[in-house]
Amino acid sequence: MYLVVIGWMYVVLMMSVAEATNTNGSILGAIVTFFLYGLLPVILVVYLMRTPSRRKEIKAREAAEHQAQMARLAANAAPEAATSTDPDAGRHAPGAAENSGVAPVRKEL
Repeated sequence: MYLVVIGWMYVVLMMSVAEATNTNGSILGAIVTFFLYGLLPVILVVYLMRTPSRRKEIKAREAAEHQAQMARLAANAAPEAATSTDPDAGRHAPGAAENSGVAPVRKEL
């Protein structure tokens, strides 16, 4: 991909030089040619072409952060996990639901 970018920038540079050295051309025209034909489109194309790799990098970073967080939680919970028991170890039916502090919302008549 970068080989195409380098080639295109060379072509645009030559176009700019031709614009600047032409008898009807100007330095301002060469600068405008370089930016509008070369630099701005190349920046846009490179940004769009790198989008999938940026997404992969972000997902890999998030996965690494998640793994580190899980490792920290496992290290902090390891002594506690050895002494606790499974809440459903007795295989009994669960108790009645506890009252919540929030009353249900009804329509007023």
